[in-house]
Amino acid sequence: MTQPTASRSDARRIATTSTGAIALAAIAVSASGSGAQADERYTVRSGDTVSHIAARTGTSISSIARANSLADASRIHVGQVLTIPGKHAATTTTTKHTAKVTHTVRAGETVSAIAARYSTTVAKVVKLNHLDARALIRIGQVLTISEATTSSSATKAKTATSTSAASSRYTVKAGDTVGAIATRHGLTVAAIVKANHLDARALIRVGDVLTLPGGSSSASSSKSSSSKQTVPSTFEGRTYSAAVVGAANANKNTLVSTGVPSPATMQAKVRATARAMGVDPALAQAVAFQESGFNHTAVSPANAIGVMQVIPSAGEWASQLVGRHLNLLDPDDNVTAGVAILRSLVRTSPDLPRAIAGYYQGATSVKKYGMFSDTRRYVANVQTLMARFR
Repeated sequence: MTQPTASRSDARRIATTSTGAIALAAIAVSASGSGAQADERYTVRSGDTVSHIAARTGTSISSIARANSLADASRIHVGQVLTIPGKHAATTTTTKHTAKVTHTVRAGETVSAIAARYSTTVAKVVKLNHLDARALIRIGQVLTISEATTSSSATKAKTATSTSAASSRYTVKAGDTVGAIATRHGLTVAAIVKANHLDARALIRVGDVLTLPGGSSSASSSKSSSSKQTVPSTFEGRTYSAAVVGAANANKNTLVSTGVPSPATMQAKVRATARAMGVDPALAQAVAFQESGFNHTAVSPANAIGVMQVIPSAGEWASQLVGRHLNLLDPDDNVTAGVAILRSLVRTSPDLPRAIAGYYQGATSVKKYGMFSDTRRYVANVQTLMARFR
């Protein structure tokens, strides 16, 4: 989100995390040899995706796709029984052949949502498909998610008698999910579920104390990497100043290290704040989803922060609009800033499309130059998403 007087050119770095219910059915022993663990059978439930199943079972999308001869990993159906490949205990040399994965864009989809669905990143999807800095897509467009690869590697799985890393304890806070905790500590959902004897739904409550397997080393690794640059300085040929990128990385590290509410909680905040401030909740939710997928850890190279993707200068303007200082790192203040800007744009723009365009391109730029082609796509995406949130 840029100032209302400037032309928009910032890139998005978005990642969303979601979890789904899992039901593991009967176990079937693989016929590949006595040194292999048993393959698992999994029955697909409503809302499942291959990426969710892979995260839950500690495997990969490509492994599940190969094991089940899936031509398109995005197409599974309720009731379908998938084979979840086991791991070999012995040292083996394997040659991996990964098929090219593509996705056809449907109404209401964004690059961030598609990236999350396939457990990849917006940056990779943008690069593979030569998208511009806005990462905008159109209905019917066929996106390359991953290219076909062939690689050989020697692997050695740990045996049951191997010494495991020390575990650590984690107390569940409001807004936590097992998926978010796993991501934060470099673990898999399956590992946390197993260590804590959770049921298939992986439900947790505020105050629960979870065992994080290998948590000490994971926490140490996370701590040592917290100061590393996670927001790049260059995106699609555009390089941002060291000061801006440095601030973006500092903000990103702060959000990741302190923890943020779940996407569902952030969506609820957006909806409630919009109602309280007299803004159409469907509009506010559509903009938030388009900007970040309701992910408050999202920070762009231009230092657009949080679920509403507001840059500091726009945050100062929003503070003036509401009459108090807004901290863009704070989930509630970030939402308030974005909704306040939307409210002002709706009140001062000739119509809703130009108000939405102002959030993306800048109101002055829209008035002076009209909507750019990518702005028109942004507006169309937001208006499509509004129907979903009615």
